[in-house]
Amino acid sequence: MHTKNGRALTVKAVKPICPFQQVFKSTYLFGAFSPINGDKLLLEYPNCNTEIFEVFLNELSAKNKDELKLLVVDNAAFHKAKKLKIPENIVLIFQPPYSPELNPAEQVWAWYKREFTNKVFESLPKVVEFIVDKSNHLTEDIVKSITRNPYIFWNYWTV
Repeated sequence: MHTKNGRALTVKAVKPICPFQQVFKSTYLFGAFSPINGDKLLLEYPNCNTEIFEVFLNELSAKNKDELKLLVVDNAAFHKAKKLKIPENIVLIFQPPYSPELNPAEQVWAWYKREFTNKVFESLPKVVEFIVDKSNHLTEDIVKSITRNPYIFWNYWTV
């Protein structure tokens, strides 16, 4: 839990005072978002490793089993582990290094980070409660508006 500081309006030459907290506890949010129809899958886990990522992929695979899912991921070690079993209806697309703007999910993570700005939480369960509340407000329309980058729909717009 670490407070993300953001901008604040104050009178000229007055430094804003914002709450701050730095505690070394964490939880991990795994997510997949569709820029096409706004579908989402968000799961919170206590760890971030290959086994947990595989559990997430299996959950994603089970959602609309007949649908082929293209999942843009970064080059994290747990995304590429040799022992990782990827379901047949999921294809991992590895983004180039240092290019998070190519991953639609990064835009959603930025949305979450803005929601966390200048907030302090009493405990890790309160953080999870906040995440669940924000996830419930993340509608299909919001997912589409956040993740629809022009390069994804280049063929649609150029025809």
